[in-house]
Amino acid sequence: MGSPAASTGARATLRVLGTRNFGPYFVGNLLSNSGTWFQNLAQGILVYRLTGSALMLGVVGFSQFVAVFVLAPWAGAAADRFDRRILMRWMQLGSFVVTAALAALAWTGHASAGVVIGMALLLGVATAFSTPSMQALVPQLVEPGELHQAIALNAVTFNASRVIGPVVGAIVITRLGIPWAFALNSCSYLVLVLALSVVRPRAKAPGPVRRTPMRETLRAAAADRRILTLLVVTTALSFTLDPISTLAPAYAREVLHRPDTLAGYLLGTFGIGSVIAAFTLTGRIRESWSRLAATLALFGLALVLYALSPSIWVSLLALVLAGVGFLATSTAATTRLLMTVPVEQHGRFMAIWSALFLGTRPVASLLDGAIASASIRAAGLVLAVPTVGVALWLLARPPREDASPAAASAVTSAGR
Repeated sequence: MGSPAASTGARATLRVLGTRNFGPYFVGNLLSNSGTWFQNLAQGILVYRLTGSALMLGVVGFSQFVAVFVLAPWAGAAADRFDRRILMRWMQLGSFVVTAALAALAWTGHASAGVVIGMALLLGVATAFSTPSMQALVPQLVEPGELHQAIALNAVTFNASRVIGPVVGAIVITRLGIPWAFALNSCSYLVLVLALSVVRPRAKAPGPVRRTPMRETLRAAAADRRILTLLVVTTALSFTLDPISTLAPAYAREVLHRPDTLAGYLLGTFGIGSVIAAFTLTGRIRESWSRLAATLALFGLALVLYALSPSIWVSLLALVLAGVGFLATSTAATTRLLMTVPVEQHGRFMAIWSALFLGTRPVASLLDGAIASASIRAAGLVLAVPTVGVALWLLARPPREDASPAAASAVTSAGR
């Protein structure tokens, strides 16, 4: 799980950022994801103000991600069969229409909790089809030797947006109001549409036209312990992330006794940790299973510190550490997955990835919200268990680097 020394470190990462194809995509994706955090923050604060319920925050999270899980087989097949850039453009335009409608409803006072939840469901459909294409498009935008840095930068668009989006979103909500946050997010989708119109991805690797059933891809993933381990790590990351991303308004009010708009600054602090990891840790040393376990454990233990925090300053420190652990783990796991599976199956394997990383969030959100209705601190502690447990398991039983003949055969057959 390594790359040549010449291709590692901050200098190589910045070099990839300046390329003709990846640069515009990075900027468009960063601004679009920042707008999405306007949306996430605004819908969470609105529903919490309307209902005063941490459980309802979990319901919003469920609605936002359930489509990713349900639609994963079709989304993965679409990412492999169709032009990923065009598919992403249509999904961004659909998201623009939904969020523009929500902004209009909020301005006219018709954005009830039920309306917000319904719109979150519709946005989830677009997310379901966008995510596998977005992840599988990255290797087409860079040279093979730049893949690790490109994936790290792609992760930065999600995590730097956690710095920009929640903080600026909190300012917008405080100064201008929730409808403006929805409207600005709506415009951000058009920025990514423009960026996708500019880039020129390399053609997908030639391969047979036959439609590979998702069950074959699932069998291939189960047959290779390396792939299976990476997917388990991804699932653990998703579960442990939820208390940070979903419960932030309630955490600000009920644990820190501050305004609910502090949620934007909490999420922004988590993003700072992720950006630090992207430009300092990612790719600087040879990847290994033990390092993956260590960064995963860092993420889980940081959430424990966050849940038990006695003050806002300890909470902020915990979030920085959580951001470092999250980004380092996510980048390493995603890079390894893309380098292990057949190129012609990237879309389908990334659909499994998105079903686990985003599609398990509905379960995590409902569990998180149910526990948080009794104790927000307890929710953080309970949802840290999967990550710490998987980290210990990975340290005790790391996969072998050489796949068994059966596993290799299963992966090859899924790609035919």
